[in-house]
Amino acid sequence: MTRELGVGIVGCGNISTTYFSLAPLFKGLKVLACADINAQAAEARAKEYGVKAQTIDELLANDEIDVVVNLTIPDAHFRVSKAILEAGKHVYSEKPLVLSLEEGEELRRIAKEKNLAVGCAPDTFLGGAHQLARKFIDDGGIGRVTSGACYVMSPGMEMWHPNPDFFFLPGGGPILDLGPYYIANLINLIGPVKRVGGMTSMASPTRTITSQPRNGEIIPVKTPTTIQALLEFVNGATVTLTASWDVWSHRHANMELYGTDGSLYVPDPNFFGGTVEASGRDRDIKPLDAWEHPFGKINQESPNGSRANYRTAGLADMAMSLIEGRDARCSLDRTLHGVDVMTSILKSGEEGRFIDLTTTCTQPAALGIEEAQALLR
Repeated sequence: MTRELGVGIVGCGNISTTYFSLAPLFKGLKVLACADINAQAAEARAKEYGVKAQTIDELLANDEIDVVVNLTIPDAHFRVSKAILEAGKHVYSEKPLVLSLEEGEELRRIAKEKNLAVGCAPDTFLGGAHQLARKFIDDGGIGRVTSGACYVMSPGMEMWHPNPDFFFLPGGGPILDLGPYYIANLINLIGPVKRVGGMTSMASPTRTITSQPRNGEIIPVKTPTTIQALLEFVNGATVTLTASWDVWSHRHANMELYGTDGSLYVPDPNFFGGTVEASGRDRDIKPLDAWEHPFGKINQESPNGSRANYRTAGLADMAMSLIEGRDARCSLDRTLHGVDVMTSILKSGEEGRFIDLTTTCTQPAALGIEEAQALLR
């Protein structure tokens, strides 16, 4: 029987319900305990999902825990992940892994010294739609990818999130909050980035919360809320990326990639499913033939409709990589390269110059139907 890794969760806010509810779908994982600086939040989640509530120190000292999922706010990611590693546990973090390349390199140093693994969301690029796009590119469907355009734009987070403050502080903003989905998928589809350029701005120095329970409260904005970036990839492709919380409506597609023999239309990288379309030199855009990928099947109803949701697939892949002795797809090298891309875009916006990246990585192994099925119970 496949060995399971004991899982502890630190941070019992909104996103924790996703990990608690979806982890049982996957092999190699057994959630045993949770912790939060708010003991009542940990107790509530523990009761809801039948696990043990502990203090953070107790969870880090728990010998049954092999890997700890870090679901704290972005500003605490480095500090908490470092403590997890120093306690001798593997780390899987929500995005972004850290807020600076220096913090990421420190995690890398500790992990290497202690022979521990570090992984990080997003794992949506493992979804059926994005793996279909990957297969189409790998099979030469549009020839060599030469360019592309990506857009993730909305009015902001203060309209639905109960406590949106951190989104508008350093470490937040659309490039660090939503950019990871797009950049991880671009690395999946094209490979590593060579250099970046960016322009940044903000529409207003304050935001007014319109969600409950803080409707009407004004909060400060201390990070750019519109970022326009140009990414040059190692393979020579150039892709534009616009991430903004200053846009009320638009008609841009989420992700389009252009090649020497055609174009590929990729659905929202924030989700696992969706329709992938492509054209050849005839310019006739058609959906790709559907395939029965396990991570593309509808498994969840939401107010916005039915969708495929397999978050924690990256955690499961990391667990199985430790058990099987192989590379994890949501690995530290790829995640840290993503951090380098995002922070360099922001630096470029501040300094008005292109930034050469100091990190690189390989493309993750493709996750086909059989490989995805092997991760499920």
